[in-house]
Amino acid sequence: MAMDKLFGLLGYPLSHSWSANFFAEKFRKENIMGCRYNLFPLKKIQELPDLINSEPDLLGLNVTIPYKEQVISFLDQLDESAKEIGAVNTIKIVRNKNTIFKKGYNTDAIGFEKSLEYFNITMPKKALILGTGGASKAVEWVLGKYGCEIVFVTRNKKNENHITYDELKNQSIESFQLIVNTTPLGMHPGIDKLPDLPYRKLKENQTLYDLVYNPAETLFLKKGKEKGCKTVGGLYMLQQQAEAAWNIWTANDKIS
Repeated sequence: MAMDKLFGLLGYPLSHSWSANFFAEKFRKENIMGCRYNLFPLKKIQELPDLINSEPDLLGLNVTIPYKEQVISFLDQLDESAKEIGAVNTIKIVRNKNTIFKKGYNTDAIGFEKSLEYFNITMPKKALILGTGGASKAVEWVLGKYGCEIVFVTRNKKNENHITYDELKNQSIESFQLIVNTTPLGMHPGIDKLPDLPYRKLKENQTLYDLVYNPAETLFLKKGKEKGCKTVGGLYMLQQQAEAAWNIWTANDKIS
């Protein structure tokens, strides 16, 4: 009897199971047989090798908070863009007899770039990225390809292109055509939270983009809409990165 092909989501905690619902629906709609998608909430990334060894049908993983950067040291190879970005959100697992080969990819970048085109967002000259985690690196990489000047806003400054939220209050926030929230602030159930920005300074020619997808319209986006800004939530990007992950898992290319 043929074994099911198993895929899943790696992160902690995993109270939000969007990916599981997305893939269950995809398998049903597209009549994809013999595939399952599970949640793997690992308290420590060090548990990953045991997980892969204990699940012989596991062929692919999505990676979410807080492991997009930590997971890299557990992989055998990185796709070129994932290497440049420095974060992984998709893993392809290739099993040959006694060997297990794990390659990391970044489909967040694919999803973000596709969403810019889909929502007709003009490539900005200057962008403000809120947060410095794994997702922010994919956003930076895409915008950087087009020569966009980027400033990161973070609670703890690490280098010269980082500013704190306090310092932002004295900046001309209106000079950034695009402001992207890559933090989980405002995500369900904490829907009353939002990044600490001087929202009163926002102008109509700005776009606010929130990687958070639940709720569809966060408080951050509502504040932007009140000022006449264009607003984009994270659901389309999430869908596109998931489809890109599926294409990677199901491609028959041999990994060298």
